Amino acid sequence: MRRAKRALPPVAVVLVLALGVPLAGCGSESGSRGEKATSAGKESGATMDMQEAAEQSDAMLDAVLEGIDPDVQWAHGPTTTRACGVTRRRTVMTVVSPERRQTFLDRAENFWRKNGYRIKAVNKDEKFPAVYAVTRSGFGVSVSFRGKGQAFLEADSPCVKESKVAAPTAEPNGPAYKDVYPLPRPNVRSDFWSGDGG
Repeated sequence: MRRAKRALPPVAVVLVLALGVPLAGCGSESGSRGEKATSAGKESGATMDMQEAAEQSDAMLDAVLEGIDPDVQWAHGPTTTRACGVTRRRTVMTVVSPERRQTFLDRAENFWRKNGYRIKAVNKDEKFPAVYAVTRSGFGVSVSFRGKGQAFLEADSPCVKESKVAAPTAEPNGPAYKDVYPLPRPNVRSDFWSGDGG
C-alpha cells in the first residue's frame, strides 16, 4: 500500500520562501560610483579558479575605492594564496587623519550596503577601526586602519579551484612601488582626508 504524500505545512513554505529568495539574487548589482562587478555574484565555489577569484577580488576592491569620495591614492599590496583561496590587497597611500577615519570607513560600509554586501562586523576601536563585509557568493572584504593610521583594503575569495595567479592588472593611481615590500607609510596629503574634520 502506497503512502499518500504529505503537503508541506504553511510555516515550512514561508520559511523556504523567506530563506530562499535572498539567495536567488546572486547577479551583479550596481551602485553609485564604481558600477563594476561589485557584488561578486559572477561565479563562486568550485566553478571558479584562483585567477578568476583574484580578478573578481580586484574588481571589488577597485569598485569600493571608486566609491570613496574624494579619491585616495593607493598601491597594490601583496597577493597571497592559501589551500583553496586567494587574497588581494590595496594599501592607501593618502594620509587619513584620525578625525577622518570613521568617515572613510562609513563611505566604504555605505558603498557595500548599497551593493548588496552583508556587513559582518564593525570594529569601533579608536586607534585601529575596521569594517568587515561578505558578498552573497562568499567573498570577504574589509577596510582596516593599522600602524601609523594607514588604511588597508582586502578581498578574500571563498574556496575555489587551484590555479596560477597573475599579478593584478589595474594601475594604481599613484606610484606602483613595484617589488617594494613593505610599502611606505602614507605620504600623500589630501585637503579633505588629511584634515582635522573641522
